[in-house]
Amino acid sequence: MVTLVVLRHAKSAWPEGVPDLERPLGERGLRDAPAAGRWLNEHVPSVDVVMCSPARRARQTWENASTQLTKAPLVHEASKMYYGPLLDVVRELPDVGTALVVGHNPDLTDLVDLLTGDRPEFRTSSIAVVESDLSWASAGHGWGRLVTVATPRG
Repeated sequence: MVTLVVLRHAKSAWPEGVPDLERPLGERGLRDAPAAGRWLNEHVPSVDVVMCSPARRARQTWENASTQLTKAPLVHEASKMYYGPLLDVVRELPDVGTALVVGHNPDLTDLVDLLTGDRPEFRTSSIAVVESDLSWASAGHGWGRLVTVATPRG
């Protein structure tokens, strides 16, 4: 069995003149990201690999969330987490038991819907956990089952 953990970036700021890729976390996001990390540490105690969007707000979300983990996973910046397609990211995951992706909506909602047939509300800092008996490479329609969805707040 493999587990895919899907984390939407925390609440971002909208500074004038800053390109989307460089938007930082806002004040609320800086509070919520560690709460997401605490939730992960309690409910998903072992993450093997993280694929993170290159967007600043996603990287900051992971940096702040990861401070709450007892075990540090391998982290990769994945341009497809920003530019797509997200399904390719899942299909190209290494042979690990648990992977976490950090990205953006509506793409994350669409990914969970595609993989499970469930379309959860995915607010900032939301986390979905998907399990499958199939390989990463075979990810597609109905590949897994949605185990839980949470939106930790700081």
